[in-house]
Amino acid sequence: MANNNSNNNNGKMSREEAGRLGGEATSKNHDKEFYQEIGQKGGQSTSDSHDKEFYQEIGQKGGEATSESHGKEFYQEIGSEGGKARSDSNGMSREEAGRKGGQARSNNNNNKD
Repeated sequence: MANNNSNNNNGKMSREEAGRLGGEATSKNHDKEFYQEIGQKGGQSTSDSHDKEFYQEIGQKGGEATSESHGKEFYQEIGSEGGKARSDSNGMSREEAGRKGGQARSNNNNNKD
């Protein structure tokens, strides 16, 4: 079995080390717009070759991995921060938001009859 550790590779560079060095060289030669453009092209290429179920599956896997690596407190904190940011950004009090949400829900239920 080959050892990819650069210290034990008969003086040869490991794939990881070569990749890291190549990435550093590339980052020195290109700006933010370059990365935005290749990211957009990669995203478009991926979306052209995958369907809705693919994205649902990878989203679920990512969510599961994230939930395993973060505790309940993490989600409580980001939820609280998101709620504060949201309320600060629209200038609406919690009471007003609750009233409007209740009214919208009531209107939706009345329209189903």
